[in-house]
Amino acid sequence: MGNSAKTTCVVATDVGGTCTDTIVFVPGEPLYLGKALSTPPNFAEGVINSICSAADSMNSSLANLLSSTSLFVHGSTVVDNTLLTREGACTGLITTEGFEDTLLITRGAYGRWGGLSEDGIKHPVATERAVPLVPGERIQGVPERVDYKGAALREIDLDATEEAVRYLIEEKGVEALAVCFLWSFYNPGHEQAVRQVIERVAPGTYVSLSSDIAPVPGEYERTSTTVINAYAGNIAADYLNNLQELLTGEGYDGPLLVMQGYGGLLPANEAAGRAVGMIECGPAAGVIGSRFLGQTMGDKDVIAADMGGTTFKVGVIQGGEFDYAREPMVDRFHYVAPKIEVVSIGAGGGSIVSLDPRSNVPSVGPRSAGARPGPICYGQGGEEPTLTDVMILVGYMNPENFLGGSIKLDFERTRAIFREKIAAPLGLDVEEAAMGIYRIAAAQITDLIHEITVERGLDPRDFVLHAFGGSCPLVCGIFGAELNVKRIVIPYTASVNCAFGLVSADIVHEYTVTKTLAVPSHVEEINAIFDPMIEQACTQLSEEGFDEACTAYDWSIDFRYGRQVHEVTTPVRAERPLNEAGLQALIDDFEALYERKYGKGSAYRAAGMEMTMFRLTARGLMKRPELDKLVLGDTNASGARIGRRPIFVEAAGELVESDIYDFELLQPGNEIIGPAVIHTPITTIVLQDKQTGHLDEYRNMVIEFDCGGRKK
Repeated sequence: MGNSAKTTCVVATDVGGTCTDTIVFVPGEPLYLGKALSTPPNFAEGVINSICSAADSMNSSLANLLSSTSLFVHGSTVVDNTLLTREGACTGLITTEGFEDTLLITRGAYGRWGGLSEDGIKHPVATERAVPLVPGERIQGVPERVDYKGAALREIDLDATEEAVRYLIEEKGVEALAVCFLWSFYNPGHEQAVRQVIERVAPGTYVSLSSDIAPVPGEYERTSTTVINAYAGNIAADYLNNLQELLTGEGYDGPLLVMQGYGGLLPANEAAGRAVGMIECGPAAGVIGSRFLGQTMGDKDVIAADMGGTTFKVGVIQGGEFDYAREPMVDRFHYVAPKIEVVSIGAGGGSIVSLDPRSNVPSVGPRSAGARPGPICYGQGGEEPTLTDVMILVGYMNPENFLGGSIKLDFERTRAIFREKIAAPLGLDVEEAAMGIYRIAAAQITDLIHEITVERGLDPRDFVLHAFGGSCPLVCGIFGAELNVKRIVIPYTASVNCAFGLVSADIVHEYTVTKTLAVPSHVEEINAIFDPMIEQACTQLSEEGFDEACTAYDWSIDFRYGRQVHEVTTPVRAERPLNEAGLQALIDDFEALYERKYGKGSAYRAAGMEMTMFRLTARGLMKRPELDKLVLGDTNASGARIGRRPIFVEAAGELVESDIYDFELLQPGNEIIGPAVIHTPITTIVLQDKQTGHLDEYRNMVIEFDCGGRKK
């Protein structure tokens, strides 16, 4: 890592629900891409298959590629899958005596509907709380108490603690333990004492302390986060250890870095201890990749749309920055870990198309066929129509040339099952039904992007749309036009863009201190809080191989008005150490951010102000890939045209005979006028009527809209 890394290959792999993607960065050479089906439950097998695919594109072997690799970067859905399938470790919880029900009560009534879809919320009588990861029988309270200032009101009873640990381990068979005491973020001593007891009584047991994982206020959220980390931690650690062994066995001898949901990388051993940070790390990488590409192309305002095999996900980059989810959820559980805000719906290539048994109304998702058995057309035993099957039926995908011809798709079986289960019950022919399903999916996507833009005061017309993931280039022409975005960019790395984001990310460590200070405060108090964090961060980055020139530090403080319970995180723009002028500017920034968030006139300085949390983000700056900038040629793309076939054109409302192109034969500068289909080795691009796509100098497909005879 840092400056000591060899100047050879960097390999990044991203494991999705359906496919595992790889990108290889070699200085001075084009990016090499690889793709393979994911292989649950042994996802590491799919990682190796995907690297082999990339090695093939380099005319190399797996062993040769890995032996010349200096850095391996990884993102995985292993934690998400563990939580969604409820296949984590048998977990126990040790908490303050008298507060054993905190995890079960959740947030009161909100616990019945939090995380549900709109349809679920409409039927409150039928809702139930999410089944907890730790049932009441595996929760033990022990005598101890710390007050809100961190003072120990009652020392921990170590004999009772040992008894609770033995009960959970020996009688309940727990494999992992979460420990969460009241106010432990002010004084972690009691939690640390429990860890010592566990290490003595049951060495090897996975232990998760709230003071390590979530040292923040919020009793339920802190407990939930600690439990999630313990529940998935063993699985994540085993997975990363297994992957490291596989890579080592194939000749790789460098570090393994793992993506986090907040958009930074951590060494694998550290990531294994903070499994909760791996939640939705793939989507975070996609946003990081879009930001890097946007900066390269001069675009600071980007809608990053990712449609893979399981879900459609979207994040917003404004002014080159992205927002963080304030209260993220996973499987209806709140957790407190920084995460790039990405919203999603169950509309991916593998999303199952079904008819409501009562109304006969068709819907897309949220259930997915995943990688196994996958869509009907994969020929792996799938029996339920999916959106991928629809793409074949509307003419967008070539059954003989899927993933560059590596997989042959079963068109006839797909058509027969779709007719039986969807078209015939609707009284439509196959093509009509497929076109209708396609429109439904596009409408769902449009609604979601409206939610994260228009409903938050953002105008999509001010943004460039990045459409990536294996499925998004097939549908972006419709929803991009509906949103009236500036233009659409389909990255050269579209189908592996999350993997591209991995090689665009830095190593990032997050540090927090919870302490309440009234405003005004002496700047010496604030500096005294940050100084130890900065010293710790400098030491850690130095140990990881970064010299001072390759590091960066961002610091921020959470502010709130008196008697409020929600804070606004305010970046500190002043240089260290903070002085009085810098503090006043910080206070002014807080009030401006508050009014931007809650409306003009909402700030109320007379209520008083408090600072409640002090945050430091330390970055080890990694070498970014240098994208080859090619020379633009003429616009004539006829040399890449390989045929014609009927495809669905939205403006016509029917299948229209259209040109088909081979992406590999296109030259930078070539233009294609829609309607048309462009096949690439890893995805398919669809241009709708009155859309023009041109291949730019970075081999991205840029789609412009024809608005009344002029390009937008």
